[in-house]
Order: sequence, then structure tokens, then C-alpha cells
Amino acid sequence: MLVLHSGRTAARVRRIGAAALTALGLAFLLTPTQAQAAEPTCQDLRFPVTLVGTAQTMAGTLCVPAGARTVQVLVPGGFYNSAYWDIAVDPALHSFRRAMNNAGYATLTVDRLGTGRSTLPPSVLLSAITQADAVHQVVQALRAGTRSQSFAKVFLGGHSLGSAISIIEAATYRDVDGVLVTSMGHHLNLLGLAPIAATFVPALLDPAFTGRVLDPGYLTTMSGTRWNSLHRPGPYDAAIDRFDEITKDVAAPTELVDAALLGTLTPYTRQVGVPVLTVMSSQDPTFCGLLATDCSSSATFLAAERSFYGPAARLQAYVLPNYGHSLNYAPNAPDLHKVVTAWADRMVGR
Repeated sequence: MLVLHSGRTAARVRRIGAAALTALGLAFLLTPTQAQAAEPTCQDLRFPVTLVGTAQTMAGTLCVPAGARTVQVLVPGGFYNSAYWDIAVDPALHSFRRAMNNAGYATLTVDRLGTGRSTLPPSVLLSAITQADAVHQVVQALRAGTRSQSFAKVFLGGHSLGSAISIIEAATYRDVDGVLVTSMGHHLNLLGLAPIAATFVPALLDPAFTGRVLDPGYLTTMSGTRWNSLHRPGPYDAAIDRFDEITKDVAAPTELVDAALLGTLTPYTRQVGVPVLTVMSSQDPTFCGLLATDCSSSATFLAAERSFYGPAARLQAYVLPNYGHSLNYAPNAPDLHKVVTAWADRMVGR
């Protein structure tokens, strides 16, 4: 028990208590302001683009931390939309967008044409090449500041099909400062890819797309198949499985074909003249395996990919252990975020 022996001691305790309460009150006043200041400013944007002579719109969400001068344009893979980059399930672990904003980078998470909030052109007009041209038009708008503030530096981040699109854009137009390639390599695992391709069905037959005007050329994944195709052998998570099924999207066969030809089966990547970081999950069924790519370590993956890039790429590689194709959903995704941030700081800059 604390006993106060004098009035002087009691007065001193009162002064200390008052000071502590004042400090505590200031902390309560300051903390919300500081937290609010740290949050990025996000806005939904629509970019007018031309696709084979037709007017289309590519939608995206731009999030800008205070003072950011470099923006990452994040392109989702096939059967995904921008939700892949900003996963709402345990976002502190899985939201790539949030991690990059916390690191000081602006992000633009886009919906490929035909997906999400972007316009729905005839599927036959879509290819990795035409999608890359649309992304190029978005990059130009970001540099010019026609839809937002202008950015001094722009680099692309892709997942799977989005990686092929990013590579084609960077190699063709040479207007970005770096490329992040995820879940894409140059040695396809046909044995692993075949059962995944067997789950592709016309999207117009899927009740999930009721109300969307989709022609027969748009494909999606059969209901209930995504976990086995895209996440195994990761530990099963019912919330992630549900979110991935709810937010699934479409792709056109023409996108997948030229993405494979230009992005993965040919050395078109040698035309990229800026730094590249390539990332793969160790258990990716579409690229990793005995008859495909050795994804057992970052070193073996780098060795497999190095010859497909030129010296200007200054290629670096990273393998995220123990997950499948959709690596942003991995429980160890924060390790990926740290690697990407460190690479971007060194090779691109904020």
C-alpha cells in the first residue's frame, strides 16, 4: 500500500498525475490525426483507352501516400481483377496494395479490359498485346497527370497473365522504370497446367456472371475448383477460398495464347530495358516441376530465368516457399512484400 506522509508529497503526486493525464489526453488527440495522415488517399479512376480502334475504359483504384512520386501499376492475372492486389481477408497479411502504400509507394490496381469495372469489348479483340497497349495508355496518363497527379516514376507489377502483359508493355513501349513479374516463367509445366485448363468454362454459363453481357468467348473457372488449382499446397483457409471464388473474373482465350507465346515461350523479355524482379511460389503448378522450372530456391529460379533477360534487366529473383500459383494469398506473403519493397527502393526509387 502507498501511504502519503506529507502534504508536500501529496501535492507532488497530484502534479505528476495531472501531467500524466495531460500527456494521455494529448496522445488521444494526436493519435487519430497521425493515423489519418499515414493513410493513403484512394480514388476510383477511369482511363479512356483505344482498343483496336474502339473506345474503351480501363478502371482502376489509385492510392497515394503523402509525398509519393512513384506509382506501381498492378495488373491482375487471368480470371482475376484488381481485388487480387487488395485482398480483403486479413489485409495486413494479404493486401499487396496496402503493403506498398505503407512502404511509401503509390499504387494503381487496374481491372484488365473485360474484367471488373472496366468495359467489356468483344472477347476476340482481347489479347496480351492489346491489353499491354491499353496499360501503356494508362502509364502515359499517369506520367502526364491527365486523370490524377503526375508521377515521376512508374513501374509495372503483374501476376501470371498480368505479368506477360507487363513484360510486353515494357518491352514494346519502353516507358516504365521497372517491372515486377510474379507467377510467370519461361518453362511451362504442361502436366500441372492441364488439370487447371480443364476447369475453364464459358462465363455466360456461370450464375456468378448473371447480368453481365458476356459473349461466348469469355471464360471463367468452374465453381469450387480454384483452391485446388491456384492455392494448393498452401494450408486451407475457408475465408480465402470463399473470397477468391466470390471475386473471380474472366479471361479471353486470345489473351492466354499470345501471353504464353510472347511472355513465356519466347525471349521477348530480352527487350525489357529496365530492372526486373521475377517472383515465383515454390509449388506453382503451372511453371514449377521436374520437367519445367526448378523453383526449389531463389538461386535455382534465377538460373532458369537469367538467359531470357538482357543485361539491362539486372534480373533478380525470389521464390516464396510452400504455396501455389496465387501467391498474394500465401500466409507468408509479407515476406514477398519486404522483398519487393527492398528491390524497388534499390532499383527504382521512390
